[in-house]
This record gives sequence, C-alpha cells and structure tokens, in this order.
Amino acid sequence: MDIFASDLDNTLIYSYKRDIGADKILVERYEGRGVSFMTAKTHHLIDKVRKVMRFIPVTTRSTQQYRRILFSPDWIPQTALTANGGVLLRDGVSDADWYATSQTYTQSAEPALQRAQEVLERDPDRTLDVRRVDGLFVFTKSANVPATLERLRAAVDDAQVELFENGAKVYVVPRALDKGSGVRRLRQQYPQARVFAAGDSVFDLPLLKQADVAFCPQSLGYTGHAGQEVVTVTPQDGIFSDVILQNLLHR
Repeated sequence: MDIFASDLDNTLIYSYKRDIGADKILVERYEGRGVSFMTAKTHHLIDKVRKVMRFIPVTTRSTQQYRRILFSPDWIPQTALTANGGVLLRDGVSDADWYATSQTYTQSAEPALQRAQEVLERDPDRTLDVRRVDGLFVFTKSANVPATLERLRAAVDDAQVELFENGAKVYVVPRALDKGSGVRRLRQQYPQARVFAAGDSVFDLPLLKQADVAFCPQSLGYTGHAGQEVVTVTPQDGIFSDVILQNLLHR
C-alpha cells in the first residue's frame, strides 16, 4: 500500500485565525475552545485517502498536542510521526524502540540543546516557558524573534542543531532529527511503497525530499530532485489541502 505522509498545520488543518470559509469541520479543541479546523471538502477527501493508502501524519507538534486532533469520531491514523519524526505512534501508542533510536540520533546535540535552554531562560524577549518537546528539541515563543535568534546564534554550536522560527515560535532542533529522517526510517518497513508527501514550510523540506511525489505551495520554492515529481499549488488554485487531496486521489 502506498503512503501519504503529510504535515498537518497549514497543510491539512488550519488555525481558527485562518479564513477557510464557512463550510468547515472542527478538529481540535484546546481549553474548551475550537482552535483548528479542516474544510469540509478536506475532511471528506482525507477519509477517502486513508482507505486507499496509508495516511501518516508527520508533525513537529508534541505528542500531547497531536493527540488533541480528532480527524474523525470513527477512526484515528494507524501510524503517525510527532516531535519532528522523533516519536512514532502506532494506534496512538508511542513505539518505545523508535523513541530509543531517536534519542541515540540526538545524543550528540544534547550539550547544544542544554546551552540553548540556558540562553532562552534568560532571554528578555521570551513570552513562554522554555519547553523540551518530548525530550527531543527546544521550543519557546518570543516577542522579538530576530533578537532571540541572534542571542542563540552567538551562544549555541550550530554544528549539532538548527534554529527555526515560525511567527513568534522559536525552535532549536538537533540536525539529526527531521521529518525526512523519520520517513526514511519508515520506508524501511514499507520498502515497496510509493511515498506521496505534502508540506508547507521549511520544516517540511526534508519530508518533501523523501517523497516520490511532493505537494507544496509554490511560494515554498521547492523544485525537487532527479526522479521526483513536484506538484506546486498557488492561492489561485484553491485551499491547499483541498487541492492536494483531490490531486492525490486522481492518481
């Protein structure tokens, strides 16, 4: 069975702040309020997709954050990768062997992660507590992301970790821990499967590189590599999730 490995936020699901039209389905509640939605069309199409191929969410979200998502009252994905590929969930339960291997991958980055935590704890622009996401990478928020990143770059060895930003969010992630390495590990379990992947951000580039067919916004600037097909989507084409799932089912 082929694999559809997909990012979630801004790829299949959207924040309540994003206008995706009135015809939408609530898929995540947090502290009693609806925070994430799918278009009704995407909700219908993802149910079709998961019946003809293995649907594997691949997200930077923590496992706890991922578990807040309700794709349907009737099913959950059999397999999911959380914490940027560091945690493998099988029917919602973390695979201990997978996680232990992820820890060995990130061990060399531990001094840099600890240093990053120290710097961020003292950062005057920090607006959220400093978190170690599933024990694998560092996350916080800043009111002045460029200044926070500048302090991190001055103090942290970037040979072992990468720094990312997404709005107010700041991440310090081991270089060995990315969505692409997670999918590469999964491919060993499904060696005959074709991989279709979708993503919208720089976090997703390693994921897209591992795919036989990659779906992404044209604005991401990903052009692919030899032997790979890349399908790009513009805002004029429609809502990203609707367009890619329809294209996927046509194949």
